[in-house]
Amino acid sequence: MSNVTTKSKSPRMSYIPGLSKLPKGYRPSASEKFMSVRQKAYFREKLLYWRSEIISETRGTLQTLHEDSEQHADLADRATSETDRAIELRARDRQRKLIAKIDAALERIEEGSYGFCEETGEPIGLKRLDARPIATMSLEAQERHEKRERVYRDD
Repeated sequence: MSNVTTKSKSPRMSYIPGLSKLPKGYRPSASEKFMSVRQKAYFREKLLYWRSEIISETRGTLQTLHEDSEQHADLADRATSETDRAIELRARDRQRKLIAKIDAALERIEEGSYGFCEETGEPIGLKRLDARPIATMSLEAQERHEKRERVYRDD
């Protein structure tokens, strides 16, 4: 199990399915110490897998956009194609930002601050992290943050 604690040189290392050091079917539980070596390994793998899926989708999209850059005889077809292309590029931009958040989460795992609320320092909670592994705030802190945002936005 000592291999799990080995630090990588970069959080951007690629994910290779099937090389998990965790027991098959492992899920973090409250009965373990919060952010134990196993839990960190679980979230690292989850984040790396998510990142690799996004990159794979992006490559496919870029290839499709490149192949679909044909001329359209009909103006309506061209407008539809351009609209589809713009939507796809916006989606890829959101995914680029998501990759940055994933990389930041991987960095927090390496430095030991992953899983703890950046506002309160309290544990975020395993269910929240499992659902949103890039979370940086506990549910309560996130709700307070969103309430403050709404108040300032309404002014």
